[in-house]
Amino acid sequence: MNYKPLLLSLALSSAALAGPGHDHGDAPPTASGPSLPRFAASSDLFELVGVLDGKTLTLYLDQADTNAPVLKAQIELELAGSKIAVQAQADGSYRSELAELPQGEVLPVTATVTAADTVDLLAAELHLPHAHADEHGHHNTWRWGAAAAALLTLLGLGAFAVQRRRARGFGAQA
Repeated sequence: MNYKPLLLSLALSSAALAGPGHDHGDAPPTASGPSLPRFAASSDLFELVGVLDGKTLTLYLDQADTNAPVLKAQIELELAGSKIAVQAQADGSYRSELAELPQGEVLPVTATVTAADTVDLLAAELHLPHAHADEHGHHNTWRWGAAAAALLTLLGLGAFAVQRRRARGFGAQA
């Protein structure tokens, strides 16, 4: 059996792994960097989205059926068991400055929304990212691919060496 095509393809497969900066042409733009922690809660009346940026929590409150912003509502917010003061902003959002950064990875959120004569209770969870979850994720994928290609190359070389030994009679018993 001729192993040369197999060896050639295995040897060249490691060259096919692209490193950082490899380009496939005009790709659609993607978000770079980590996204901010957020939560979303909805009911038949309201949709509430919260975005945590450092110690600033920004809330966006919309009507569920029209997606129109709810202006001048009163929001009583509880984050991980602590009551948080929320202030309406001129742009229609609501904002809160936290005294300290929340601790934990999953924090319960409860909001009581009062708008005109309507009161609604919304609940959600705020998922905080683990500090080192994505720090090396992309590079590890590349390293595992390179290691697999190297292993396949070594296995191919070993099979080739065994075949050559048999072909020359080194492995034959007398």
